[in-house]
Amino acid sequence: MLFRESAASVATRILEGSLTLHLVENFAHLHGRRPAQAEVRSWERSLPALVNALVEAGLGDVEVIIEYGLPLTSKRADAVLAGVHPTTGEPSYVVVELKQWGAAYPEEDEPLLCRIDAYPAPVLNPIEQVRGYCAYLLAFNAALERMPASLAGVAYLHNATEARTAGLRGVPEDLHGRLYTADQRGALLDFLRSRLAAKPGAQAADLLRDAKIRPSKQLMAVASAEIRDREQFVLLAEQRVAYEKVMAAVRRAKRGNHKKVIVVTGGPGSGKSVIAMSLLGELYRRGETALHATGSGSFTKTMRKVAGARKREVQKLFMYFNSFMDAEPNDLDVLICDEAHRLRRTSANRFTRAELRTGRPQVYELIDAARVPVFLLDQHQVVRPGEMGTREEIERAAAAVGLECEVVELDGQFRCGGSDAYEKWVVDLLGLEGGAPTRWEPDGRLELRTAESPQELEDFLVARRAEGYGARMSAGYCWKWTTKFTPEMTALPADVVIGDWARPWNVYGERSVFGAPPAPLWATEPAGFGQVGCVYTAQGFEYDWSGVIIGPDLVWRTDRWVVDRTASKDPVFTQATPDDEIDRLVRNTYKVLLTRGMVGTIVYATDPETREKLRSLVHPAARAQAPAPV
Repeated sequence: MLFRESAASVATRILEGSLTLHLVENFAHLHGRRPAQAEVRSWERSLPALVNALVEAGLGDVEVIIEYGLPLTSKRADAVLAGVHPTTGEPSYVVVELKQWGAAYPEEDEPLLCRIDAYPAPVLNPIEQVRGYCAYLLAFNAALERMPASLAGVAYLHNATEARTAGLRGVPEDLHGRLYTADQRGALLDFLRSRLAAKPGAQAADLLRDAKIRPSKQLMAVASAEIRDREQFVLLAEQRVAYEKVMAAVRRAKRGNHKKVIVVTGGPGSGKSVIAMSLLGELYRRGETALHATGSGSFTKTMRKVAGARKREVQKLFMYFNSFMDAEPNDLDVLICDEAHRLRRTSANRFTRAELRTGRPQVYELIDAARVPVFLLDQHQVVRPGEMGTREEIERAAAAVGLECEVVELDGQFRCGGSDAYEKWVVDLLGLEGGAPTRWEPDGRLELRTAESPQELEDFLVARRAEGYGARMSAGYCWKWTTKFTPEMTALPADVVIGDWARPWNVYGERSVFGAPPAPLWATEPAGFGQVGCVYTAQGFEYDWSGVIIGPDLVWRTDRWVVDRTASKDPVFTQATPDDEIDRLVRNTYKVLLTRGMVGTIVYATDPETREKLRSLVHPAARAQAPAPV
């Protein structure tokens, strides 16, 4: 949260002109950046409308929580009102979404989306937006989970009239999602009085703040039920927009000969794969012809195992990008291309039949295969030479065949504890967008620590596992990987050697060896702990605690990063791979590894100067403490 006081106190600060200053300062501390001017304007114009309504309703003692952060995500509700229910005397909460819109109208054939003249693209209907916030809070806040009747949600369009927004009510309203406009201010006051008594709300706000947060629903843990049974994930904001755009495109495609390309972009943990699973589940239940495809063997094989464990037909829904070389055009209703940053220039490899070696770009094959091809990608996760999945490349391919291409950008963060500050810190650390390393300011969402040795890193993760958390160790590809096992071996070879510490890489191949899971299941099988994963087995997955070893391929020298290509043992880097491409791919590799953790990340660098640089950037209190010897 950015700020919390009683409605009367907030009203006083507004009159004094100090509220916005407090919000700007708190925002910069929490997120590592200053708020956009549009966000500041919304505080200045919308919060007085809400607070004045509370004071006029006689609810000046109600606690107002401004910019309430939804658990384990970077998404924020504009305000949460905390108080006492006038009838039951129990804690009562109202989630409020504030809009400055003067008018809005539903998107044609897409009632859950709406258009505002000032915006170039449709946005989620505010009724559905606030309802999603309520559903998410009920799923993740233990206090609310125990008393679901305590929660309500309203969207307040304080500049709009009913006549200019009536079309939005095509979306059903309920306790968790309802809409009020400026000419319904009296009805809003009545509703607030029906949910909140004229009593102090500080205790209720404390209860909400101190409640336990349930761990995030990890993708693999719920994929099976998501696909076979019902929706397990709550899609928020832009996630829901992307979902609705795809479903609307499917409806249009079935009504007529219409084809459309949709691109969904976002950083790690922004919810791309959650959208993919939600879409696949709904399309599967409706009997539509839809497939999921990736360029990742680990991800695809894991999804086949997890989601198709009890139903073999589900396994067939998960394919590879190179599976569509000879597909019939538009044979599918939807092709969901997850991890699309891993698109290759062509699908051909040394096993491809001669008649299929046409040199045709892979992106064209995927676009042709379905009436609605969907690409979900993060350009900073391109880690191999030859990977070329970018928004621009897909847009060019769509234009070349005369197709409309619509892009949805996800700006939320659902991995890394929902910390968009950490996401930015990693991007700046590695200089991926022109920024420079900055000191990490703890934001209460994700823990970041450094270790002085690989043993210290491992001991810390062992202690977290003893507390019930999942954990994995991963490293840059700086040690040779044993890929063949001989009969005399009795254990996995300890390939990753750092001083007197040595551990094996994750198993090579698709068979379990010496009790360790095969490579595709390293990130999801409990026995994967103890082996060191590489980017190819970690990409696309998440775990509670992530231990990252930065090897000698990326070192800090005085005032900049230096990539040493000679330190990399990755066989995909050849003499023909240019230095600048290796530089970009190595940095992207560490971006992937550093953004796998949901609860926290602990980092060790093999190079002393690099360790010192990391130590200087991470808060001193965040040093890992190795367990005492026993």
